Amino acid sequence: MKKIQELEEQIEQVRFLMYQTYNINPLDPNVLKISHELDQLLNQLNSISNEKNK
Repeated sequence: MKKIQELEEQIEQVRFLMYQTYNINPLDPNVLKISHELDQLLNQLNSISNEKNK
């Protein structure tokens, strides 16, 4: 359970960073890098959630 909460907090932080970066410069290549990082975190969360529901 703690792992899920940590992941959710991390997801929110990375999402916020992505929005900030995009708002400063939508063409910044870091937006894509941050987006990939966010995708990985979301995939981890999804994986843990799926295991928990088995």
